[in-house]
Amino acid sequence: MILMQGKGVSAGVEKGTLYFYQRTDATVTKTAADIETEKQRLADAQKKSIEQLEVLAEKARAEAGDESAILFETHSMFVEDEDYVDNIMSVLEAEQCNIEYAVQEAGKQFSAMFANMDDAYMQARAADVLDVTRRILNNLMGIVAGGIDSEEPVILAADDLAPSETVQLDKSKILAFATQGGSGNSHTAILARTMGIPAICGLGDSLKAEYAGRVAYIDGEVGRLVIEPDELTEKTFQDKYAKQAEMRRLLQTMKGQEDVTLDGKHINVYCNIGSPDDVAAVKSNDGQGVGLFRSEFLYLASNDYPTEDEQFEAYKTVASAMEGKRVIIRTLDIGADKQVDYFQLEKEENPAMGVRAIRICLNRPEVFRTQLRALYRASAYGKVAIMFPMITSVWELKECRRACKSVMQELAEEGIPFNPDTEIGIMIETPASVFIADELAKLCDFFSVGTNDLTQYTLACDRQCNDLGKFFDPHHPAVLRALKMAADAAHRNGIWIGICGELGADLSLLPTFLAMDLDELSVSPSSVLPLRAELRKSIAKTCDLKLLEC
Repeated sequence: MILMQGKGVSAGVEKGTLYFYQRTDATVTKTAADIETEKQRLADAQKKSIEQLEVLAEKARAEAGDESAILFETHSMFVEDEDYVDNIMSVLEAEQCNIEYAVQEAGKQFSAMFANMDDAYMQARAADVLDVTRRILNNLMGIVAGGIDSEEPVILAADDLAPSETVQLDKSKILAFATQGGSGNSHTAILARTMGIPAICGLGDSLKAEYAGRVAYIDGEVGRLVIEPDELTEKTFQDKYAKQAEMRRLLQTMKGQEDVTLDGKHINVYCNIGSPDDVAAVKSNDGQGVGLFRSEFLYLASNDYPTEDEQFEAYKTVASAMEGKRVIIRTLDIGADKQVDYFQLEKEENPAMGVRAIRICLNRPEVFRTQLRALYRASAYGKVAIMFPMITSVWELKECRRACKSVMQELAEEGIPFNPDTEIGIMIETPASVFIADELAKLCDFFSVGTNDLTQYTLACDRQCNDLGKFFDPHHPAVLRALKMAADAAHRNGIWIGICGELGADLSLLPTFLAMDLDELSVSPSSVLPLRAELRKSIAKTCDLKLLEC
């Protein structure tokens, strides 16, 4: 028996084959090559690309109807588009090079041609060109789409996964996560909690690549990974798995129930998501809205700035799917641990304190404007709310509101529908925002507390550093007092306040949140039903604030 102990960051028990995430170098270099051989390689890659797109089109049609399949069908036709292929051949023959280089260069040229057209629809096709080009290149270079080359779902193992890697994973192939590094606040952990699957981080060197292909048990509650368990350990896992299945069955009875305490205190239980694909998890777990849609997934999953139309389609998809329930979309929040190469951000000694989130948006108004236009356009299709991250001063919020006003004026002049009463909110995630919460509340419609960053900045503890252990304590009285101060300021000024950080799902803190009179808790979809079950057996008027004492 091989036993590995790490830190459990997403509860649950699972059994499966260990599969180690393999990073593939996608860098294209120019080399001399035989032209006829390269033409045949292109033909093979085109055939494979079309087969993949046909599968995706059928999947989209089955899940969301004919309209959703059109994009993949269009891409399939574009793979063999005469002008596109002629462009590839021109580069290939002129440069006498390998086909990867020819495809990459032709794709850039063709995309630029569309981007420079006057018609907005044709401009939007530039992104389609890049997507098709990327697919053909992946097939030429043997890069597996979704990062997992397995027919069966696996326990995905890695040193750690960057945000840009997690957003591109084929989630249907993942049973659980196990990483050598990382922390409870890593994006791997957040993804696991969103998916409702077990995850362990901090396994260190005990998680060896030589274990690939071996069957293992993972217990995300206690942070244990076991290969070839002995008879007693096997029985323990099986018993725990059976209890987990029974608990999930019982939690299903919470679907359709109100989010209310025994003495009538209502609280909105919303969900945190990272992409339109996560809406299915929100609905299956009966979430009453989306309290945090991390819009940065669009940027992390792209090789270039996502266009207004690309963003609009993503936001519209979520807003429409939620059928009138509130969808809070956070504006771009990159920097710190979420780096995007094409932003070309300067390397910083302490990026968590540097140019990130709203600071990037205010420094790059055209990037901000593009996103705001997409958000306001989507507001015509559902109950969209816009939330700004990392606000630390009144002038920042005023600048954000000024940008919103400018975008609304543009859309009105262009005759594009939008909701002029779209709610505007901010994240409370720094001590600065807590101390001036009264002033900020006068300029927005709601607060949402990002407890991960609030803990980081209040306690001077890097949220990504697993070694800090007990020093990173979200239950620290200073963190809870900051939360209470923000709640009081919100209610004094007639706006609502919620939590969208991981602390919202901490059942041991629910009585404290009720005593603070919080209006909303936004959690991972898998946490909705356990939270509802705990809420429905609570009595709000008996809750107190003892945990705020030192």
